[in-house]
Order: sequence, then structure tokens, then C-alpha cells
Amino acid sequence: MSDFFSSPVLEPVTIGKLQLKNRIVMAPMTRSRSDDFGVAPAYAADYYAQRADAGLIVTEATNISAEARGYPRTPGIWSEAQIAAWTRVTEAVHRREGKIFLQLWHTGRMSHPDMLAGALPVAPSALKPHGQIRVHDGMKDFVTPRALGTDEIPAIVEDYRQAAKNAKRAGFDGVEVHSANNYLLEQFVRDSTNHRTDQYGGTLENRLRFPLQVVQAVVDVWGAERVGIRISPTTTAPGDTALDSDTMRTFGAYLDALSALDLLYIHGIEGVTQVSREENDGISFAALRQRFKGAYIANNQYTLPLAEKTLAAGEADLFSIGRPFIANPDLIDRLRDNAPLAEAPKEYWYGGDARGYSDWPAMHAHRSIAV
Repeated sequence: MSDFFSSPVLEPVTIGKLQLKNRIVMAPMTRSRSDDFGVAPAYAADYYAQRADAGLIVTEATNISAEARGYPRTPGIWSEAQIAAWTRVTEAVHRREGKIFLQLWHTGRMSHPDMLAGALPVAPSALKPHGQIRVHDGMKDFVTPRALGTDEIPAIVEDYRQAAKNAKRAGFDGVEVHSANNYLLEQFVRDSTNHRTDQYGGTLENRLRFPLQVVQAVVDVWGAERVGIRISPTTTAPGDTALDSDTMRTFGAYLDALSALDLLYIHGIEGVTQVSREENDGISFAALRQRFKGAYIANNQYTLPLAEKTLAAGEADLFSIGRPFIANPDLIDRLRDNAPLAEAPKEYWYGGDARGYSDWPAMHAHRSIAV
């Protein structure tokens, strides 16, 4: 059994120039508590600050512009009101000596006209996702998106640049570029969703061009030592999105290019990992990790013993945990003490108010978390 009092995963660590309390990252989790203008509620400051014992917090995915939205009640980072709301969050986290990155998001084709004032979602190519998406009044079928014109793409790069500047104004410690889960950047990377014939499609170099331009724009604002990126080479949801035809080649080249930019970390969504980190179709996260010289955050259902094993093997540096943080604001204490974890009913995962969000008690009354 692991020694939960001296686990190397729970000891302080320095990643790049970032000093962290431990190797546990609070994963980005959409919680849908913002208002219809994308402004996070006042109690979001409580929610994030309560979880500031994590080595690093990555916020819920945050829209870079009004045109980037895909889901109701998700936060943004383009308006003054949004920046002010996020500033309250970062100040609360910093009062508890935590570190917090903002995740920058554009949903691309994973959206609906109901979320975009009647406009079609944009994408690299006019390919309709499978299934349905939740909008303000329930579930609706995905629509066929509009393929972006070549001349429109630089403006989206600038939206990312401005969002990165706004995140700095709001007091974040850095940013994570969301290039996973079949949202806009990954839609350009995969040949299953990118059928373009201009300089942003066709060859692998062309398919990587737009995502790398975005990352460079964000690095221009923050410096590479405060920028991470999230990827999901084997994820098919939402939209039942087909994988790339040669995942290892495509994502290996992507990681080579990202490594050359000297980013702080790569954040990999690995699938179900309790048993194995290797996919049945031959995709190796361990091999992909070797293509990137910065830190690697491993994600998906990691337990402390599995994290310890993966760390000892040199296959990851940090470990992001999502759902357990919902009902366990003091998750680090619980892991350290090998204490049982509370579970949040699914009804509290998305939407609602402070209940089931920022009102979960600490393990012991005398350890109540001041914010």
C-alpha cells in the first residue's frame, strides 16, 4: 500500500519556474454556473479558493469570444464584466496561496445557432457532428457548421491573443490553450474534421498551422513558461468525432512543434487509465510524452497509487483530477490521510447555483476552508 503521508505526488514541486504545493492539478470542469452574459457568479471565487490546496487549478473552459460559445451558462473572458468576475476568483485563490490558470476555449462546430444569435457555428470544414447538443431550452440536433474562410482565420488568432491579455489583466498565473475534446483547434488538427484545401488543410503541416499560430499568439502575451496546452488524441465525444487516420504521426508532429515553442506543459486526456495507459489500437501516451520536453500532465481517473507508479516510471510529472474535486474541496487532505471521498450526485454537475458547487464541507469541521 502507498504511504499516503509521504507520497511524492503530494510533495511540493517546481515545474519550469512555477512552484506548486504538490503534483495534483484540479482539472478543467464545465459547471455551467455563469449568467447568460458569460459572467462567473460571486460564489465562483469560493468554489475555486476552497480547492486551492491543489498544486495547480485549471479553470473550467472559458470562451475567448461571443462567437466561441457552444453551451449555456459557460464563462467568457472578452468583456469587462467577465474580467472583473475572474479577478475576484484569482484574488481569492491567491489569498490561499494557490496557483490558477485560465483555460482558453473556442467550441467551433460543437455549437448551435441558438447559442450564436442565429449564426451558424464555424469549423475548418462544413461537416456536421453526430447527435445532439444542449442549448438554452434543452437538447437539439447538431447543425452543419460553416467552413471558415481563409481570410477569417487570422481574426480568430487575434481573439485568442486578446483573451490571453484579458486573462493576464484578471490576475491568472498562466493560461492553458484548449486543443482537445474535438473543439475548434483539434478540429483543424484531425484529418477526419479538416477537409480544407488551402494553407490550413490537406497536409499535416497545414492542419497544424492554425493551432500553432494560436499558441504562438498566446505565448507572445504570456511567455512560454506560463502557457500549457490540452490535447485528447483518442477522444471521440462530443459529436462522435472520428479519430485522425494516423493518430501517432499527427499528434507526434504536433507535440514536436509544441515542444519547440518551449511550452510549460502538455495536458493529455488519456482515456480510462485505472488499468492501462495504452490504447488497444496501438496509441501510446508514453511514446507521445517522449516527444515533448516540457512537463506532462496525465489525466483521466487517476488514483494516487497509479499516479505514484506513473511518476516513478518517468511518464508524467503532474496528474489532473476532475470529478473528485466537485464534492471534496479538501481532496488533497483526503488523499494524504487515505480518507473516504464524498460523491456529488450528477444533478449538481452542471447548472444550478451555489448548492452542490461551493457548499461542500471539509472532511472535519475544524478544517473548514476559509476563503
